[in-house]
Amino acid sequence: MSAPTTAPADSQWFALHTLSGQENKVKNYIERFKKAEELEDSIFEVLLPTEVVSEVKGGKKSTKVRKLYPGYVFIQMRLYGEDGKVINKPWYFVKEVAGVIGFVGGDHPAALRQSEIDEIRARIEAANGKEVPKVQYSVGEEVKITDGAFANLTGRIDEIDPDRGKLKISVSIFGRFTPVELEYWQVQRNTE
Repeated sequence: MSAPTTAPADSQWFALHTLSGQENKVKNYIERFKKAEELEDSIFEVLLPTEVVSEVKGGKKSTKVRKLYPGYVFIQMRLYGEDGKVINKPWYFVKEVAGVIGFVGGDHPAALRQSEIDEIRARIEAANGKEVPKVQYSVGEEVKITDGAFANLTGRIDEIDPDRGKLKISVSIFGRFTPVELEYWQVQRNTE
């Protein structure tokens, strides 16, 4: 993620509606061509909030990047002149990017409030460096252990530590419940 440039006070954040799966292309295109189109004084930052999600398929752990707001890209730009009218050059440049459906709000998009952008940035920050399990578990739920020394045993979730991505599970071994700490991806829902 590029460092935010110091944008002028008259720049605002807008939401762009994009075709599903085209968000990265839209972001990269705008970032790459804003200089060539001499729009660096109109377009400042393009934001595509994501998080890393982990799941296990066939006993293999995989991670992928998931978009926090699928179908949307956020752009900080100077869209309106001092007269309150849309500035044509950045308006048409952004609208013509392949994959862009249009500005949220149509022909007169309203800027996002600073609190909304702060909330989006907080979500990005919270997701930064953490893997989020694709499946959410709850305390008391029965799960089957799929990996490690206790593979194929079932247990009950006693505690969930989302910050560390760990579960504390009670497993019955020789008739006694023993607490075991496992990662999210080492268990699966008990579907029996």
